[in-house]
Amino acid sequence: MSSGNDCQPQTLTKPALGEKEAAELVERVFGLKVSWVRPLPSYDDQNFHVRVSAEGAEEYVLKITNSEDSQEPDLIEAQTQAMMFLSAEGFPSATPYLTKDGNIMSLESGDTRPGSKKYMVRLLTYLPGTPVAKIATNAQILYEIGKLAARVDKVLSEKFQHPSVKSLHRGQFIWNLANVPLLDQYIYALGQNKYRAVVEQVIEQFKGKVIPKLSSFRACINHGDLNDHNILVDSSSASLENPQYRVSGILDFSDMSYGYYVFEVAIAIMYLMIESPDPLSVGGHVLAGFESVVPLTAEERGALFLLVSGRFAQSLVIAAHTALLYPENKEYLTITAKTGWKHLMTMFEVGQEAVEKSWFETAQAYIHHAPA
Repeated sequence: MSSGNDCQPQTLTKPALGEKEAAELVERVFGLKVSWVRPLPSYDDQNFHVRVSAEGAEEYVLKITNSEDSQEPDLIEAQTQAMMFLSAEGFPSATPYLTKDGNIMSLESGDTRPGSKKYMVRLLTYLPGTPVAKIATNAQILYEIGKLAARVDKVLSEKFQHPSVKSLHRGQFIWNLANVPLLDQYIYALGQNKYRAVVEQVIEQFKGKVIPKLSSFRACINHGDLNDHNILVDSSSASLENPQYRVSGILDFSDMSYGYYVFEVAIAIMYLMIESPDPLSVGGHVLAGFESVVPLTAEERGALFLLVSGRFAQSLVIAAHTALLYPENKEYLTITAKTGWKHLMTMFEVGQEAVEKSWFETAQAYIHHAPA
């Protein structure tokens, strides 16, 4: 889930266009006649599902970037070029429909009033599938997502070249896992309770045990947000008892930044734990898939527990901070957080040694019985 500004978890910059305005935008900027438009959920951008009146009735996602991020065209350019590159490499990634001027994006005013905010607008191909959040995950899809996470980072880091790629060096970006210590300035939002004590413990351990080791981790470009709403799947088997899934879409590249391979697997593990009835078992399957492409070093493995904990801390602290900014959205934010708090507390109650033992033994078992 993206933030508005690199140093701020959230600023009041989300677009608020109506469906009629969205349809007019598509017609004016992209030259397409809209047959229907529907809003899609989003964190701090605004998304619409659009069908155009063309042969084959194509469907798109109109993505209107928040006004803060819209001031960084190089960053949006890099994200969009990465999506196009991955699509060309065979990954299920969206591609942009060009504007009437032949560009991949356009800076547009939210309305006709003088001084109105400007938003970067893109029209992306609509990817079919079901978000992972809406299925009962099994070992097979957890493994596939781990494998996908490694493949995406590997191909971006080894082959993706574009002048805008340097904009992915986002030093103070609050969602980059290296920046867990920045949570200190937002922790007040938790109040005084047992949860805050655990988060403070995570931050202190992160400073002492992870930050000094960053230089030994292998650097790469991270997607940075492979959560259960940003991965789409479809079922490739008719078996209701044991469905086999394949990834049909990778969404939301707005958290891309330079990081480390181990960050991507930690982020995926954390988000896939959220909906799982057996959250502590998730990590082993995701790790096995990831390591089938990029085996972790001993140093990277040793940091995994604190990296997963660090992502929980980021998600929970920023949700609490955002709930103070958007009290009308507090219920949604705190429902999501309840599960996250429960899982983070469980991880610390069970302890690093036992959790890692479970993850590493599960991953080891795949070496002898790799899935088909």
